[in-house]
Amino acid sequence: MKFLIDAQLPRRLATELKQSGFEATHTLELPDGNRTSDLALINLSGSQEAILVTKDSDFVQSFLLKREPWKLLLVSTGNIGNDELIALFQQNITQLTEAFKNFAFVELNRVNLICHL
Repeated sequence: MKFLIDAQLPRRLATELKQSGFEATHTLELPDGNRTSDLALINLSGSQEAILVTKDSDFVQSFLLKREPWKLLLVSTGNIGNDELIALFQQNITQLTEAFKNFAFVELNRVNLICHL
Protein backbone atom coordinates (compact mmCIF):
# COMPACT_ATOMS: atom_id res chain seq x y z
CA MET A 1 0.00 0.00 0.00
CA LYS A 2 1.32 3.41 -1.01
CA PHE A 3 0.62 6.74 0.64
CA LEU A 4 1.15 10.24 -0.74
CA ILE A 5 1.26 12.77 2.12
CA ASP A 6 0.09 16.32 1.41
CA ALA A 7 2.02 19.42 2.52
CA GLN A 8 -0.08 20.38 5.56
CA LEU A 9 0.76 17.09 7.25
CA PRO A 10 4.17 16.48 8.83
CA ARG A 11 6.95 14.72 6.94
CA ARG A 12 7.29 12.57 10.03
CA LEU A 13 4.00 10.87 9.09
CA ALA A 14 5.61 9.53 5.91
CA THR A 15 8.60 8.38 7.94
CA GLU A 16 6.37 6.56 10.43
CA LEU A 17 4.40 4.88 7.65
CA LYS A 18 7.64 3.73 6.01
CA GLN A 19 8.82 2.30 9.34
CA SER A 20 5.53 0.39 9.52
CA GLY A 21 6.30 -1.27 6.19
CA PHE A 22 4.33 0.95 3.80
CA GLU A 23 5.50 3.00 0.85
CA ALA A 24 5.04 6.69 1.66
CA THR A 25 6.09 9.93 0.01
CA HIS A 26 5.70 13.41 1.47
CA THR A 27 5.37 16.38 -0.87
CA LEU A 28 8.75 17.59 0.41
CA GLU A 29 10.28 14.59 -1.38
CA LEU A 30 8.78 15.64 -4.74
CA PRO A 31 10.58 17.95 -7.21
CA ASP A 32 8.32 20.92 -6.39
CA GLY A 33 8.22 20.13 -2.68
CA ASN A 34 5.37 21.67 -0.75
CA ARG A 35 4.55 23.77 -3.82
CA THR A 36 3.39 20.69 -5.70
CA SER A 37 0.02 21.55 -7.22
CA ASP A 38 -3.20 19.77 -6.33
CA LEU A 39 -3.47 18.59 -9.93
CA ALA A 40 0.04 17.13 -9.81
CA LEU A 41 -0.84 15.28 -6.58
CA ILE A 42 -4.04 13.93 -8.14
CA ASN A 43 -2.12 12.73 -11.20
CA LEU A 44 0.62 11.19 -9.06
CA SER A 45 -1.96 9.43 -6.90
CA GLY A 46 -3.50 7.91 -10.02
CA SER A 47 -0.29 6.94 -11.78
CA GLN A 48 1.23 5.37 -8.66
CA GLU A 49 -2.06 4.05 -7.21
CA ALA A 50 -1.20 5.88 -4.01
CA ILE A 51 -3.65 6.96 -1.33
CA LEU A 52 -3.57 10.74 -1.03
CA VAL A 53 -3.50 11.72 2.65
CA THR A 54 -4.63 15.30 3.23
CA LYS A 55 -6.47 17.78 5.40
CA ASP A 56 -7.47 19.79 2.32
CA SER A 57 -11.24 19.68 1.63
CA ASP A 58 -10.58 20.68 -2.01
CA PHE A 59 -9.58 17.08 -2.63
CA VAL A 60 -12.91 15.91 -1.22
CA GLN A 61 -14.74 18.00 -3.80
CA SER A 62 -12.52 16.65 -6.56
CA PHE A 63 -13.09 13.09 -5.40
CA LEU A 64 -16.85 13.48 -5.17
CA LEU A 65 -17.13 15.17 -8.58
CA LYS A 66 -14.48 13.32 -10.61
CA ARG A 67 -13.41 10.33 -8.47
CA GLU A 68 -9.91 11.86 -8.32
CA PRO A 69 -7.48 11.27 -6.62
CA TRP A 70 -7.25 7.49 -6.97
CA LYS A 71 -7.98 6.99 -3.25
CA LEU A 72 -8.38 9.62 -0.56
CA LEU A 73 -7.72 9.69 3.18
CA LEU A 74 -9.09 12.88 4.70
CA VAL A 75 -7.60 13.73 8.09
CA SER A 76 -10.34 15.74 9.79
CA THR A 77 -8.89 16.13 13.25
CA GLY A 78 -8.72 19.91 13.31
CA ASN A 79 -5.60 21.26 14.97
CA ILE A 80 -3.64 18.36 16.37
CA GLY A 81 -0.07 18.00 17.59
CA ASN A 82 2.29 15.86 15.53
CA ASP A 83 2.77 13.32 18.33
CA GLU A 84 -0.99 12.93 18.71
CA LEU A 85 -1.42 12.61 14.92
CA ILE A 86 1.24 9.91 14.68
CA ALA A 87 -0.34 8.04 17.60
CA LEU A 88 -3.74 8.26 15.91
CA PHE A 89 -2.31 6.69 12.74
CA GLN A 90 -0.54 3.99 14.72
CA GLN A 91 -3.77 3.12 16.55
CA ASN A 92 -5.80 3.00 13.32
CA ILE A 93 -3.41 1.69 10.67
CA THR A 94 -4.88 -1.81 10.61
CA GLN A 95 -8.41 -0.46 10.25
CA LEU A 96 -7.24 1.99 7.57
CA THR A 97 -5.63 -0.70 5.45
CA GLU A 98 -8.73 -2.87 5.78
CA ALA A 99 -11.04 0.05 4.90
CA PHE A 100 -9.12 0.81 1.71
CA LYS A 101 -9.71 -2.73 0.47
CA ASN A 102 -13.39 -1.81 -0.01
CA PHE A 103 -13.57 1.99 -0.03
CA ALA A 104 -11.80 4.69 -2.03
CA PHE A 105 -12.60 7.57 0.35
CA VAL A 106 -11.94 7.23 4.07
CA GLU A 107 -11.97 9.91 6.74
CA LEU A 108 -10.00 9.78 9.97
CA ASN A 109 -10.98 12.03 12.86
CA ARG A 110 -9.96 11.93 16.50
CA VAL A 111 -12.56 9.30 17.40
CA ASN A 112 -13.78 7.53 14.26
CA LEU A 113 -12.82 6.07 10.97
CA ILE A 114 -15.55 6.93 8.45
CA CYS A 115 -15.81 5.04 5.16
CA HIS A 116 -17.54 6.98 2.40
CA LEU A 117 -19.15 5.41 -0.65
